[in-house]
Amino acid sequence: MTISTTRAGRAVSGAELGELDKRYVLHSHQRDQRPFRRMIVRGVGSTVWDAEGRELLDMLGGGIWVAQVGHGRRELAEAAAAQITELAHFTSFFEFGNDKSALLAQRLADLAPGDVNRVFYTSGGSEGVDTAIKLARLFHHRRGQTERNWIIARHFGYHGATLGGGTATGIPDMQVGVGPNLPHVEKVTPPYPYHSEMYGGEDPTDFLLRELEATIERLGPENVAAMIGEPILGGGGVIAPPADYWPRVRELLTGYGILLIADEVITAFGRTGAWFDSAERGMDPDIIVTAKGLTSGYLPLGAVLMRDRVADVMAAGQASFFHGHTYSGHPTACAVALANLDLLENEGLLKRSLEIGDWLRAGLAPAAALPAVGEVRVEGATVGIELVANPETREPVAPDLALAVADELYENHRIITRNYGPTLVLSPPLVLDDQQAKRASSAIVDVLSRLDVKAGKINPS
Repeated sequence: MTISTTRAGRAVSGAELGELDKRYVLHSHQRDQRPFRRMIVRGVGSTVWDAEGRELLDMLGGGIWVAQVGHGRRELAEAAAAQITELAHFTSFFEFGNDKSALLAQRLADLAPGDVNRVFYTSGGSEGVDTAIKLARLFHHRRGQTERNWIIARHFGYHGATLGGGTATGIPDMQVGVGPNLPHVEKVTPPYPYHSEMYGGEDPTDFLLRELEATIERLGPENVAAMIGEPILGGGGVIAPPADYWPRVRELLTGYGILLIADEVITAFGRTGAWFDSAERGMDPDIIVTAKGLTSGYLPLGAVLMRDRVADVMAAGQASFFHGHTYSGHPTACAVALANLDLLENEGLLKRSLEIGDWLRAGLAPAAALPAVGEVRVEGATVGIELVANPETREPVAPDLALAVADELYENHRIITRNYGPTLVLSPPLVLDDQQAKRASSAIVDVLSRLDVKAGKINPS
């Protein structure tokens, strides 16, 4: 099927386009065992089409937790076009600014919790995490506490792929083979209620707080700058902590003068039914990292939000925040973000996120009784289905078997999902309707009912 043309006007088939991609594009996380390509070329709402013309239900929000308002929104295209004709880009370095970045910063401050009122713009989440780590260290250094360099992160946490964010990420593959990683980063156990065996029979929050305090004391409280964490573990498998976890972490960190960074790259802007999930879970963070849903993926943009007291230290005296990115405060990206936030608000998509969660929770309820399913976790319009080889021991299936489930859903049900290790993850656009939710749930239950863990395969329907 013809889906595009070359610059010379020659028609290009879907197969040829895939070969061009294989020849010239280096992909993130692409494995040698999977040399094929799935080229997505068009999208409307919660539906996308690949280069072969196949219609697919996008249950991943652009494939990576992004497309809050859905695909093909003319409102965002028009916002971008209008801004490009007015001022496509100008630097935000030094004393320069632009109208859209200022208006967006005000909007974000109005939406953010407490006195989180200042914004530093990035191009995405990884840049945002690196920025937050720099802010935390520099905050203490400017106040004379120059030994406060340690960052505490968590195993299974995901904070991006740059040197700083990649080191803070609690997935070991991110640090393999890249030489020395960022120094002074320590990781602690995450809250993972389903795997209660991790806590030796102790209450999970009691265990985790005792471990965290012991870690701080071992490093030296005077040496710790900040702790970073996602409100819920996203890449770790959509894992929500016990209700008392973040409030108690916040209290402990405050007692030691340690900042708390909330990585809301996934959760902010409606993904779990709130503008900021950290506020709902009692994190009360000093710094919030956002991206993804800020523009629903229509243009690359991230925003690091911070308390006034953090920003005031950065701006005090003759010093400056000697840090920045070429596209910080990009006016076109900021214009799209403003229009995107309008859509989220005016169309009630935060409420819709919770409704989607209810639809998926009901539709996936039969899956919970299947022998290969350990737990179904739903947080707003986000789902993690943890697959197990043994439901009694909670031993996870091999990641390749979870990947086979995602492949089966794609090839035979035309539904896009993704596995994170042994967990099948859903993060659909917030415009998903009830019939689409039913279709996805029914297909997932069907495939999981045919999953033969012992044989390591999916039986035919």
